[in-house]
Amino acid sequence: MNLAEMTTDEALVAVRRSPLVIVPVGAQEQHGGGMAMSTDTVRAVGVAERVAERLDGRAVIAPAVPYGVSPHHMAFAGTMTLSPATFMQVLRDVVASLHEHGWRRFLVITGHGGNNAALSVLAQEYVRSELTFAWTPVTSVVSDLITGVSEVHGHAGEAETAQMLYLAPDLVQADRLEPGATMLDELTTTARLSRQSRGPRLSVGFDAYHKRGVLGDPRRATAEDGRLLVETAADRIAAFADELLSA
Repeated sequence: MNLAEMTTDEALVAVRRSPLVIVPVGAQEQHGGGMAMSTDTVRAVGVAERVAERLDGRAVIAPAVPYGVSPHHMAFAGTMTLSPATFMQVLRDVVASLHEHGWRRFLVITGHGGNNAALSVLAQEYVRSELTFAWTPVTSVVSDLITGVSEVHGHAGEAETAQMLYLAPDLVQADRLEPGATMLDELTTTARLSRQSRGPRLSVGFDAYHKRGVLGDPRRATAEDGRLLVETAADRIAAFADELLSA
């Protein structure tokens, strides 16, 4: 299932038996004082593994890309970012390499929302090519299941923390979790404008939201909530992939 663990002979067989390549992408960026900076990569890999399991041998998982587009988190120590151009070029090269070996269908699973714009642009490049390039976020696929959260929530908040408590509890320091911005009136004007769903778009650094870069109250998160979000996301993405493979 994992391309990195295969021999080249096994990969040659996988080209024929497993026509879909799943590429997990994440980020190396702050997630508050209580959660690892690999959070987005861990979640992308966890969902990718479950999607591949549900596809019963019809997909392989490429090695994860652990860096993403994260300039909005650079005010926080340890964060590393790729430019959108570099991020897209890395994926172009990954796809081109595997395409040369015979794979024609690709599904990128991103655990980091900051990658979404670049992935959307990249997908346009493949519209008229012979290969299929699809991508999906994780949390927004199951946004309808996220309940009981703060008025302001998102990065390093209830949903992400719940997923990590389910997937990798050893990377969550529960005693160091602390609430970030939880109400709209706590946000700066620019931060509030950046969160509107309609009208002009604005991007701001996460230090404009809160001094710790957290949105919501991660202390509310539970592993059971995380199980629901992760497993349902895997169900829904696998159903999409199943139809894609039958097209």
